[in-house]
Amino acid sequence: MSEVIKLISPVDGSVYAERPALEEAAVEKVISSARAAQHAWAATPISERVACCLRALEALKAMNDEVVPELAWQMGRPIRYGGEMGGTIERTEYCASVADEALADIERTDKPGFKRFLRREALGIVMVIAPWNYPFMTAINTIMPALMAGNVIVLKHAAQTLLVGERLAKAFEIAGLPQGVFQNIVLTHGGTEKLLGSGVIDHVNFTGSVAGGRAIEKALAGTFATLGLELGGKDPAYVRSDADLDYAVANLVDGAFYNAGQCCCGIERIYVHENLYDRFVGGFVDLTKQYKLGNPLDEATTLGPMAQSRFAAWVREQTQEALRKGAKALVDTSAFAEDKEGTPYLAPQVLVDVNHQMSVMREESFGPVVGIMKVKDDAEALQFMNDSPYGLTASIWTEDVDAAADLGDKIETGTVFMNRCDYLDPALVWTGVKDTGKGAALSEIGFHNLTRPKSFHLRVEH
Repeated sequence: MSEVIKLISPVDGSVYAERPALEEAAVEKVISSARAAQHAWAATPISERVACCLRALEALKAMNDEVVPELAWQMGRPIRYGGEMGGTIERTEYCASVADEALADIERTDKPGFKRFLRREALGIVMVIAPWNYPFMTAINTIMPALMAGNVIVLKHAAQTLLVGERLAKAFEIAGLPQGVFQNIVLTHGGTEKLLGSGVIDHVNFTGSVAGGRAIEKALAGTFATLGLELGGKDPAYVRSDADLDYAVANLVDGAFYNAGQCCCGIERIYVHENLYDRFVGGFVDLTKQYKLGNPLDEATTLGPMAQSRFAAWVREQTQEALRKGAKALVDTSAFAEDKEGTPYLAPQVLVDVNHQMSVMREESFGPVVGIMKVKDDAEALQFMNDSPYGLTASIWTEDVDAAADLGDKIETGTVFMNRCDYLDPALVWTGVKDTGKGAALSEIGFHNLTRPKSFHLRVEH
C-alpha cells in the first residue's frame, strides 16, 4: 500500500483532499514517458511550443472561478483577492513574448571562412518542486519558460496545495500538449529524495525553506543535475526622510500582511528615518487595525488563516521572544476574535523597540508580524538591511532616484525596489543571494538557466 498524502485545510482543520503517493514503479514510468517525449518536443518549433503554453494559460483562466475558493480551502488566502491569475497571465505572456529572442542563436561573424554560433539547447527533464504560498505563480515561473525552451516537466507540488498540480495538468491536457511533456506527480519526501538521487533528473527548481534546499542539494549530490533554489527571506524596507509618508504606509502595510504575510518577498522588517518614525508608526498601526481576520471564503475577510497551525505557532513564538527581550506590541490582538492559540488564525502584529538580537528581526517569520526600527541615516539603515542571512528583495521609499540606486548597489539582495514592494517583474531576473538561494527565474536569464549553451564551429572554406 502506498502512503496517502493528506491536505488539511486551514479553514476548519478538515481533510480537504488526499492522494496516494506514487510508488517506485510508477515513478519509473513517469520518467520513461518524459524521456521518450522530450526529443520530439525539443524538435517542435518554438512558435508551436509557445502557442501550446498560451493555450494552457487560456484553460487556466477559464478555471479561475473554481480555483479561487479551492485555493482558500487549501492554503487560506481570502477569495476577495481573486487568486493568482493576474500574475500567472503577466509572467506567461512575457515569457511568450521573449522566447524567440532568448533562445535565438548568437552568431559570431568576425572570422571569414567559418560559421560560428552559440545555441541554447534544452536540458531535458526539469523537475519543479513547488510551494504552497503562491502555488500557481511560483510553479509557472519555471514551467512556462522550461516548456517553451523544449524541456519536459515533472511537477511535484506541496502537499498543502495538492490540487494545483492537477489543475495545471488539466490545463496542459486541454491545450493539446503531447503526452509525457508535462506530468504532475504526488510523492513523499523520501520518494522525492530517491528520485532526485537516481540521476534521471536534469534540472531541479525548488522554492521553499533553507532546510528543504539543503536536503535537495544533498539528495542531488553526485548527479550533476543543475539546480535553482529560492529559499528563505527576511526582506527589509527603508523609509527615508523624503518619502511620501501616506503612500509608504499604505503599501508597506499591504506588503507586510497580504496573504497573511506568507510571501517570499513580503516585508518582514522596516527601518524608518527618525524624522518620520513616529508618524509612520502611528499610520501603520491604524491601518493594520482595519484588517478583518476570518474565514477566507467570506468576501469581507481581508486576512485569512495561515496555511498550517504550526506556522502560526512559530510567529507567536517569535513575537513572544521579542516581547520578553523588550519589544512592544502595538496591536491589541484581543480585538480579533478569530485569533486563537493553537489555530492557524493569527492577528496582524506590529512591534517596536525591536533590535537585531531578536529572532523577529533576523530570522524568517513568514507570517503577519513586522518589526519597525528607527534609524538616523542611510548608513545605519544599510547596516541593518544587510544584517541578515537572507537576500531576496529590499525596498527603499524615497523621492530621490539617485539615492535609491546608490543604496541599492550596496544592499546584499537579488532585487532592489523603489516605492514598491512584494512584486515580481517578469522582465527582470528573479534571484537571491546568501541563504536565499541560487539560480535565476524570469526574464531572458530565466531561459538561459533552463538551457545549456552549445557551440558550433564550422569551417566552410578550406
